[in-house]
Amino acid sequence: LAYLSVSEGIRTRDVVREIFSQAIAGVPVAKRMRWGASRFEFARPIQWLTLVYGEESEFGEVVGIATGRTTFGHRFHAPEAIELKHAADYADRLKQAYVLADFNERASLIEQQVNEQAASLGARARIDDDLLEEVASLVEWPSALAGSFDEEFLKVPSEALISSMQSHQKYFPVLNEQGELKPHFVTVSNIESLDPAQVISGNEKVIRPRLADAAFFFEQDLKQKLADRVARLDGVIFQKKLGSLGDKTRRVEGLAGAIAKLISADEAQAKRAAWLCKADLVSDLVLEFGDLQGIAGAYYARNDQEAGAVADAIQQHYWPLQAGSKLPESLEAISVALADRLDTLVGIFAIGQIPSGSKDPFALRRASIALLRMLVERQLNLDLTELLRLSSQTYPEGLVSTESLDMVQSYVLDRFPSLFEGQGVAVEVFRAVRNTGCTEPADFAARVNAVREFQDRPESQALAAANKRVSNILSKTAEGEAAKTIDTDLFGEAAEKQLFSAIQAVTSQSRDALASRQYTEVMTGLASLKTPVDEFFDGVMVNAEDPQIKANRLALLTQLRDQFQSVADISQLAG
Repeated sequence: LAYLSVSEGIRTRDVVREIFSQAIAGVPVAKRMRWGASRFEFARPIQWLTLVYGEESEFGEVVGIATGRTTFGHRFHAPEAIELKHAADYADRLKQAYVLADFNERASLIEQQVNEQAASLGARARIDDDLLEEVASLVEWPSALAGSFDEEFLKVPSEALISSMQSHQKYFPVLNEQGELKPHFVTVSNIESLDPAQVISGNEKVIRPRLADAAFFFEQDLKQKLADRVARLDGVIFQKKLGSLGDKTRRVEGLAGAIAKLISADEAQAKRAAWLCKADLVSDLVLEFGDLQGIAGAYYARNDQEAGAVADAIQQHYWPLQAGSKLPESLEAISVALADRLDTLVGIFAIGQIPSGSKDPFALRRASIALLRMLVERQLNLDLTELLRLSSQTYPEGLVSTESLDMVQSYVLDRFPSLFEGQGVAVEVFRAVRNTGCTEPADFAARVNAVREFQDRPESQALAAANKRVSNILSKTAEGEAAKTIDTDLFGEAAEKQLFSAIQAVTSQSRDALASRQYTEVMTGLASLKTPVDEFFDGVMVNAEDPQIKANRLALLTQLRDQFQSVADISQLAG
């Protein structure tokens, strides 16, 4: 049965009001407002609606407001009404009225102006992409101005000052050539002031109490040792079924120590860093500036004369902060970072709160990718199965099941394609490696790279198809039907002898390469099997009438399959 339907295009003028309504309704706002008895919800009161299509503007009302060809420019520089004769005039007419309608143009101009202001101070601006986007969304006619603050505030951690300037005031910090914060900032005004000094002075007055707050919190925090804050973590819930942050700290401490042993890190320093790594979450500075977690702890640890490796690990155990950002540097920091993420993954899966769709409140996807990156990029020969087992032992007996550990392992390994995102690795390459049962991420990645290179060889498709054929034959073989050893005296065809010799040669050549994980070399050796494999299937009947010959040929195919799958299940590459 077939059904054919032809849907003609709808004229834009007939649906433009609906497009407008959907655009207004689709503005992402957490809390909306209503007016009177109307059920229409809005982010901000709508003053007017300009709706022009070509030269047309007679479209009636949208959300209860009449549309037309009238709009307005800058509230102060050009408050008069603007009549648009044609939709194409919109951007130019608004620019004449001191409004840059194009977002990208605004953002580009802001970046240029901010850099110019910083350069005039003999410095450079720290331009965060998110802040640039936010500021570009706040102004219509940007005008960047440079201001300053008291140098005494530079005694406070620069991260706290930067966080205050960016999050509270939407200022761009200014740095010297060494990347150190200077007592200056750049703000972006929405007006070309006739007296810029007044605007700068006003901004300087506003920033002072903000920075004073950061200085006060920092000074108060220094009055108590970081280690003395750990006990307060018992009063902060990590997850209701998994206990407090204090419970998590004790689990991470034990696990970090165990991992440190495996990777030859300093066990005592790793455990000390794990013990202290969450303590700054109950500090005043972090309660005010949440993005300083770890950073504040590192400052306080150094103030308390903790070892440098411990302080670094406290900050770096949160790394990577986002996709592609830098990893923890020391083995002690990696031990804590791995332990923290493993603990969260094992615990959350154990209580059944598995991520689904877009719901991932504990950021387990990000934790999994970070876990893989550390193990792969730092070339740590750690088995994920063993790491998960060690983590499960830190939880109360009976909480973590074997099934939930298996689910965590599958979940983490399923994130491997994200690790190679943008590198053009086909999904069948990952499937080929997954089918080997490899659970050591560094080894997994090495196999993926080797298979990816092999896939580009001209012999790959023929060998993949042959491997698939061998696997199908052996899957239909009854247990014990194949001989345990190969008897060369039973070879009756030249193709059998040739294939056997080729397999022996490849096996011998690849033995050392497999041991040293030179998988590309192993896969290159497989390419030499193409001709003898083709000739075997062309000239040899596997299911021979003589049971002994059949068993011998099945044993030969078993040996061939084992060689094929020594690195990956290349049958998955068959098109």
